[in-house]
Order: sequence, then structure tokens, then C-alpha cells
Amino acid sequence: MTQKEFIKVLDKKGYSYEIEGDNIVVLERGSVSLGSLTSLPPDVEFRNEGNVSLGSLTSLPPGVEFRNGGGVYERVGAVYLRALIGGHFSDWKGNIEVIGSNRLLNLMISKGLFER
Repeated sequence: MTQKEFIKVLDKKGYSYEIEGDNIVVLERGSVSLGSLTSLPPDVEFRNEGNVSLGSLTSLPPGVEFRNGGGVYERVGAVYLRALIGGHFSDWKGNIEVIGSNRLLNLMISKGLFER
């Protein structure tokens, strides 16, 4: 998916975003549901206040970052990756207890572990 195609999706759904250099930064006040997308462009950062649903993604390109916040009782929001790992990343059995799940996910993306 190109950045222009991704921006069209964000516009169609009415999600707030900004362009920062080469990055698209999603700034939605709540959760972001992009469950029908099978790909994202590189260099997308999710800084929305709620969860991120990407249930149909088959890969995650470099430069994608999750800095999304959660609800009242969560410090970090959930990232839903059904097609890649079978559900929420925070529930993935490969998580390391002392490392936040979003931090681990961002590191794995930066190392190219989800590229196909």
C-alpha cells in the first residue's frame, strides 16, 4: 500500500493524522479500526489514544510504530493483529514480561521480522 492510498483510507474513515517529514502520524482521539487492510505503507506511527485494530495485515513494513494509548485503566493500548499472530499482540505467548508489548512489537518491526 502506498502512503497516498493509506491517506485516502484515513480520510474516508475520518481519522485524524499529520504528516511529519516522511511519516504519517495517526492522531485519532479514540481507537483506530483498519481491520480490512492487508498492508500498510512504511513509516506510519500510531499515536491515537485508543486501540489499533489491524486484523487482516499479512506483514508489517519497516518504520511502523505503535505509540497508541489505551483506556482509563491501560497505560498502553492494544494492537490487534489476527492474521499475523492470531489476536492481540499483548496476548501473544512470545511476549517478555518485563518488556512492554508495544515496545517489543516496535523492536520486532524495526528488525524486519514481519516483512514477507
